[in-house]
Amino acid sequence: MRRRIGVTTAVALALVLGGCAAGAPGAASPTPATALPDGVTVSFVQLRSDVAARQAQVEIVNGTDDVLTIGSVRVADPRFDGPAVRVVERDSRVAAGSTVDIRVQLPAAACAGAGVDADADAEASVTFDYSTGGESVEVTAPLPDPVGFVAPLHERECRAALLAEAADLAFTGFTPSPAGTPASLELTIRPTGAAGAVIRGIQTTNLLTFGQGAGDTADTHPLDLEVSAADTDAVVVSLPLVPLRCDPHAVQEDKRGTIFTIAVELDGAPGEIELAAPEDLRGRILTWVAAWCGFGG
Repeated sequence: MRRRIGVTTAVALALVLGGCAAGAPGAASPTPATALPDGVTVSFVQLRSDVAARQAQVEIVNGTDDVLTIGSVRVADPRFDGPAVRVVERDSRVAAGSTVDIRVQLPAAACAGAGVDADADAEASVTFDYSTGGESVEVTAPLPDPVGFVAPLHERECRAALLAEAADLAFTGFTPSPAGTPASLELTIRPTGAAGAVIRGIQTTNLLTFGQGAGDTADTHPLDLEVSAADTDAVVVSLPLVPLRCDPHAVQEDKRGTIFTIAVELDGAPGEIELAAPEDLRGRILTWVAAWCGFGG
């Protein structure tokens, strides 16, 4: 029977908005509230710069006429194995008519059951403390995900967990090249001998693609490598890498250029995982792109 890899990114976020007095030292715990203050809205977002660190942000919009001070924040979501909490414990001041994004660290995905799809009815909520010149108030409210990043993240991470039962995938080497010729990125697949999978192909990123040079590139490099429960020997694949673009800011502002999407098949079901180059290889790759494109130091 197929194992379900359950919920992966739980969005448990605690926001504290509001408006009561600052309170004297030794004041009581925040007063619970059942709804957000009128004019205050919240949402859950993930920026490109958040992806590699597995972080996200609780966006709080202060549409009131008062300054809000936000304290502790936590996000709860059944797709996470615990709450998501502030990366830096501090208070955040939100002026009237302003917006603040509070970064939280996502916990591990909660993966269990017989598949990788997130529960369509899963809902996140955020709990936070806030004050607005008076007593502190704690509020819990639904946390919408307007872009819909949580469900795909959960699916990818739970599929990666399922794939790990069959094989470990990692980028293990990089050989740079002169301009006009492809470099070599080494992908190592180490079967566990416990399950099977098929590694179908690897896709281009927003910075890198595959081929023998500019003009000879492919959006997807086919692999079609089948791993069975009987396999135990590692397989090393050399990927011919060339820059997809050569504008300097693409390297200087890179956030996802070395995170690759890999198409896999598990128990006959197709899907995708993301695999990032480790930091040492990432630095070498970006340095090579700059040199290959002619704007390196």
